[in-house]
Amino acid sequence: MSMSDNLTSLVDIAQQAGDKIMEFYVQGKTQTWTKKDDSPITEADLAAHHIIVDGLRELTPDIPVLSEESAAIDWEERSTWQQYWLVDPLDGTKEFIKQNGEFTVNIALIDNNNPVMAVVYAPALKQMYWASTDNGSYFQPQGESAQKLDLTKTHLPETIRLVGSRSHPSDEMARFVNQYPEHEIVPTGSSLKFCLVARGQADIYPRLGPTMEWDTGAGHCIAQCAGAKVRQIDSNTLAYNQKESLLNPFFVVTHPKLGWEF
Repeated sequence: MSMSDNLTSLVDIAQQAGDKIMEFYVQGKTQTWTKKDDSPITEADLAAHHIIVDGLRELTPDIPVLSEESAAIDWEERSTWQQYWLVDPLDGTKEFIKQNGEFTVNIALIDNNNPVMAVVYAPALKQMYWASTDNGSYFQPQGESAQKLDLTKTHLPETIRLVGSRSHPSDEMARFVNQYPEHEIVPTGSSLKFCLVARGQADIYPRLGPTMEWDTGAGHCIAQCAGAKVRQIDSNTLAYNQKESLLNPFFVVTHPKLGWEF
């Protein structure tokens, strides 16, 4: 498949899903349920899921789709996939419920266990990110020109900026930041944490708490194609669909010139 051709379609699908999410968001309330893992799910999650899955099946009928809202696919089947779409139709459901705008639509193409093309769309913030291993990463606020993201041409500031979760603080994170005497915390929700590193608005994102593969695939691609390093805490590559569990190990996303220890 041609990445450049399909990226345009992918952006359109994410835009449609984001528009549907915003219909619920502006109402200020939406029906919410609690899943087995105690995480919330809303009408907006499900509506976006159906738009994305239908759009991807029309775009690439031969490529399977793994979405957070349809993740009950046997490992025996998943283990045979070379390519598949990895989707979180509404990443940051807690941020959506809190009405702080920091939620995203995440769509990534995984090829041989690595994210190679992705879109992250923040509909409330009107920010679109897209990336491919062929063309790099881009950021476009609504009504403005797209900006190519390239961290290799930037320098580290004197005060290291660590991006962290608004909804999932941890003791591990508190200990991690102590290795940077001069630092500030940039609290952000959803996959926007990856995107802030990709834009050079933050220098490091240590994820020392649980995430699922659909939480990270698209943001991982945006950051990595911008030049950021994305590594597990054992320094191995963060990879996808290599095991039965879809739970990620702890990982760290950094500016290419920044070191870290765990």
